[in-house]
Amino acid sequence: MEITPQNLQALFNVYDLSFQQGLTAEQKLFWDKIATQRPSNTRQTTYAWMAKLPTLREWVGERVVNAISSYSYTIVNKDFELTMELDRNDILDDTYGLFNPVAEEMGRAARKWPDQLMAKLVAVGETTLCYDGQNFFDVDHPIDKYEPTLGVQKNLFKSLPLIPDNYQAVRTEMQTYKGEDGQVLGVNPNLLVVPPQLEQRALQILHADFIAPQSFAGQVQVGTNTNILKGTADLLVIPQLASDPNAWYLLDTTRAVRPFIFQLRQSPQFVQFTDPKSEGVFRRKKFVYGVDARGNAGFGLWFLAAKATAAA
Repeated sequence: MEITPQNLQALFNVYDLSFQQGLTAEQKLFWDKIATQRPSNTRQTTYAWMAKLPTLREWVGERVVNAISSYSYTIVNKDFELTMELDRNDILDDTYGLFNPVAEEMGRAARKWPDQLMAKLVAVGETTLCYDGQNFFDVDHPIDKYEPTLGVQKNLFKSLPLIPDNYQAVRTEMQTYKGEDGQVLGVNPNLLVVPPQLEQRALQILHADFIAPQSFAGQVQVGTNTNILKGTADLLVIPQLASDPNAWYLLDTTRAVRPFIFQLRQSPQFVQFTDPKSEGVFRRKKFVYGVDARGNAGFGLWFLAAKATAAA
């Protein structure tokens, strides 16, 4: 193929079509099961949170005004890219069609970008601050940061391997979380999230009719004939969490706000740098194609998620 601006544009259109096919191809994604997507129109977006979930009260006397700006949390957008290059000779020798599957894989990678962000976010939740100034998964979240005498609550549980009694203990703890007004929040843990190493154990807890006695990480589970925990939550296995094989998570994803946030500033776009007169082509004989995107991930309400691990 002769290298002309018209031919290069036509070639880009072909690659862009392959990219779009990869971007829209059906894939097993998980991010939208645990995160709320929020648009962003600026360099960063600040979220105002309440330390409780809203509920109605009997109207006696004056209205009680709930301030939603008691806490704030800012997510700064970041730039993301994926860049590949095509040798000039591949175009001249008409072997450029070999790049089509590469462009399609770039589209598939762009589709999984939110998954990539979410997996990393969940993994660092124990060491990264959220809106109340504590790590997202922590043992001392204040019920009200302005009234320390109200005490603290935790959503991080150590030395708790995934066995039925521990699953129920974390579930019960979440259901008893209170807001700054002292009222129970009504958290409904409905999603158990595990790495691949804990999939079998999670399936037993959530789907088996009967559970036999078992031992795990030094804890012995007392056997019971009937599995009363069957159907208490859905199961989500996230392969990207495999680096922490003993950690498991319980989430409430039934709310308008989910435990995590995917903030989108710019959807992934297929771009080109293919000026035949450019320095890159002149010096290296390379035409460059890539994907650009902007956005980030951040934490929502801590009391909608809990982490437990067999580690001490």
